[in-house]
Amino acid sequence: MSIRPEILTAFREHRVRCTPQRYAILEHLIRNGRHPTADEIHTAINRTDPRASIATVYKSLHAMSAAGLIREVLVDGHAVRFEWNTQQHHHFICEACGSVENIDWFEVSIPRRERNIGRQIQKYEVVMRGLCSHCKSRN
Repeated sequence: MSIRPEILTAFREHRVRCTPQRYAILEHLIRNGRHPTADEIHTAINRTDPRASIATVYKSLHAMSAAGLIREVLVDGHAVRFEWNTQQHHHFICEACGSVENIDWFEVSIPRRERNIGRQIQKYEVVMRGLCSHCKSRN
């Protein structure tokens, strides 16, 4: 199944220049459906077309993230991961294998005290940690 039109439209809508390397990165994120690191993306896209340096991958990921085309997922103590899904959602991180899973969005009540001390909360994300179903079944 060709996702080329979807990818080209995404670049156009987010006003990001579509280079062959950026195209390969975004295609990998869409087809992969996981939360790979920059190094994992670099390895994957260079299997079929070894033109992207690791510096190009990092610069491309930064440009696409800054434009809102992709999303960075910060995992404490680990490399930043990237994903295609920019819709609001939360994450589950497996403490054993390090896998990252999307959790459907749900509202979190912000205590009044936190809202009344001069903070302006613009967005938030809940990160749950534990054992994924695969690691849980091995224990």
